[in-house]
Amino acid sequence: MSTKPDALLALEDGTFFRGRSFGARGERTAELVFNTGMTGYQEVLTDPSYKGQMVAMTYPLIGNYGIPVEDSESAKIHLEAFVVRELSRIHSSFRAHKSLEDFLLEHSVLGLDGIDTRALTLHLRNEGAMKAAVSTEDLDPESLARKAAASPGLEGIDLSRVVSCDEPFEYEPAELTECPRERHVVVYDLGVKTNILRILRRVGCRVTVVPSLSTAEEILEHKPDGVMLSNGPGDPAGVKNVPPEVAKMIGEVPIFGICQGQHMLVWALGGETYKLRFGHHGCNHPVMNLDTSKVDITVQNHGFCADIDSLAGSGVHLTHKNLNDQTLEGMRSDKQRFFCVQYHPEAAPGPHDARHLFDEFVRLMDDQPGR
Repeated sequence: MSTKPDALLALEDGTFFRGRSFGARGERTAELVFNTGMTGYQEVLTDPSYKGQMVAMTYPLIGNYGIPVEDSESAKIHLEAFVVRELSRIHSSFRAHKSLEDFLLEHSVLGLDGIDTRALTLHLRNEGAMKAAVSTEDLDPESLARKAAASPGLEGIDLSRVVSCDEPFEYEPAELTECPRERHVVVYDLGVKTNILRILRRVGCRVTVVPSLSTAEEILEHKPDGVMLSNGPGDPAGVKNVPPEVAKMIGEVPIFGICQGQHMLVWALGGETYKLRFGHHGCNHPVMNLDTSKVDITVQNHGFCADIDSLAGSGVHLTHKNLNDQTLEGMRSDKQRFFCVQYHPEAAPGPHDARHLFDEFVRLMDDQPGR
């Protein structure tokens, strides 16, 4: 007989699921999305892009290799709750430092297992991502569903400033100190994943990370060879301060945008974004390069997308599309020296099909006048 306390998951439309809690106890509300990755739960937990959300994993057994701390994408867990079909009773990996449950306890994050994640995923796929509440205290479905419906959700909220760094810093992990520093990249931190910084160092860049409240003038004072617009959480329309600063830098310095970084370029160019029905969250999304017809299997984590029609007249060249739903996955402007993708070329976890984009960024920096 299970010693885990009972827990309840309720959606804003009244749908509910009963399960068991692991990790912390209490009550949380957030938008609920599903992730289709078979592995990489640690990277999901520590990805700042999940701030303001709770995540259900579609793969049925989670936690079997524990937590190797070196694989974390930030210093803490950012999501509000973690939902699985079955929590592995043991973990087995020579790299593991602790169990998944201990990791959640350490960061005061609620976990739920025993949930029918297949039924939950089908419901979210059909009805769309929605607000949800999880609780080990309020086990009344109607009461908890009302709390979910009353929660604020994501739209119109700037979550990037919540997860961004407070002060500029230079990224220099001990294992990469011997890598060359032939170019200087300033990373506009909207919720950057560590592996983006790590790959920039590996391709020979000195990396300075600056807060999301930085101005274009403050960024350009660092004399960068290029600017990286990072991934980040939430509704891009809520990030009011960044697009005007990005607009000032377009044409002044090479720019590479990833995920939320693409959204910031879209808004800087006068375009708009919209909310997807249930978002793209997983490691198996096919994306076609419209110039070469080559298909990469990509890692994605976004609930919003660029409105292609809103970019008419902006002069950008659309470069990539999602083969599942035909949404925009990339664009560029050779004249203004920027490019961006909606997916995650750094992966972590997932396939490395798109890692070549970091080399493309290096070439863009090296080809600019004066180098």
